Amino acid sequence: MSDWRVPGFTSTGSKRPDALFGAALPDEDAGLPTRMERAAGCRVWDTQGREYVDYVMALGAVALGYGHPEVNRAAGRAIAAGVAGPLPPVLEEALADELAMRIPWLEQMRFLKTGAEAVAAAVRLARVATGRERVLGCGYHGWLDWSQGGEGVPAATRALYAELPFNDVEATRRLIRETGDRLAVVVIEPVVVVEPTREWLEVLRQETTRVGAVLVFDEIKTAFRLAIGGAAERYGVRPDLAVLGKAIANGFPLAVVGGRADLMAGVARTWISSTLATESVALAAAQATVEVFAHEDVCGHLHRMGTRLLHGLHRLHHKHADVVTGVGGIAEMCFLHFASENISRDVARGCAARGLLFKRTAYNFVSLAHDEETVDKTLDILEDVLGAIR
Repeated sequence: MSDWRVPGFTSTGSKRPDALFGAALPDEDAGLPTRMERAAGCRVWDTQGREYVDYVMALGAVALGYGHPEVNRAAGRAIAAGVAGPLPPVLEEALADELAMRIPWLEQMRFLKTGAEAVAAAVRLARVATGRERVLGCGYHGWLDWSQGGEGVPAATRALYAELPFNDVEATRRLIRETGDRLAVVVIEPVVVVEPTREWLEVLRQETTRVGAVLVFDEIKTAFRLAIGGAAERYGVRPDLAVLGKAIANGFPLAVVGGRADLMAGVARTWISSTLATESVALAAAQATVEVFAHEDVCGHLHRMGTRLLHGLHRLHHKHADVVTGVGGIAEMCFLHFASENISRDVARGCAARGLLFKRTAYNFVSLAHDEETVDKTLDILEDVLGAIR
């Protein structure tokens, strides 16, 4: 039995030592950072006081940098005003108005706390609207039953879900048509390791409309990163419903499900609610985050810094092709493919020993706090680590 009170070491699975560094137990590798004391900008400090340049960025939940002053001030005012109460806060409707102004296909929206429950809400609304049950999905949509297999998930629930192949136009068309009038909803992550083709997105749009199903974009990672409106804004294909999360509140817990008003009206026919969906701290943080994004060209900065990083990763791939087999992702969210699990582990540990937290799998994220000097130093560290392994 583990000595830890939190089984599995942490409540966030992707922050486990074995996920980040390939370490089975943290006490076996005392030199690795396993718990954080504080963070600022694009840097974090562990319990030993060691400083690291970070590209995990709270699994993509922080795009402005840790502790952004304008976001913190807004959150502080919300804390002083009472956090939560018996009535919905004025911030709820104010934030919805601002998001709808900048993302016009979000005609109406509901706020929740996590991406997983927000995507589940979108699926629920699609089932309400269509009277159907079947779901086709592409990507990772959280841990809830509707999209997951494994122990604890009823077989009957799992049977209602099938995987749609990313960027495969013909297979996508065939699966949607075969499911036909049983299909309630298609849920996709618009970016899965590589960019989507315009043809694939258009087939999704055309075929879901053809069979009367709802198209949902899971923009948890891509909104407030590729663009304020995410992949739908960048690629110009509009879903019926979209789900936003992660960077929308710069690390404060908030998610959004929104889209066509007729579909969102389904909330009156089912039950989608959470006690803390309307706590005002995350709403205030999101409102401040939207303002910073709108006035400081954050997405432009992320693209420039991400492009600088991505080009550097491609150079490392060509130079160290025996250990690096490819580069995945796009400028704003990228990573290296390694020749083996052991090599990926050694790279992550070698980077940590040199003051760099760089994920060995999808994805690494740049932020507003990353600058050219930081990116160049990162590439130098990766060059050093890869050279040592080689």
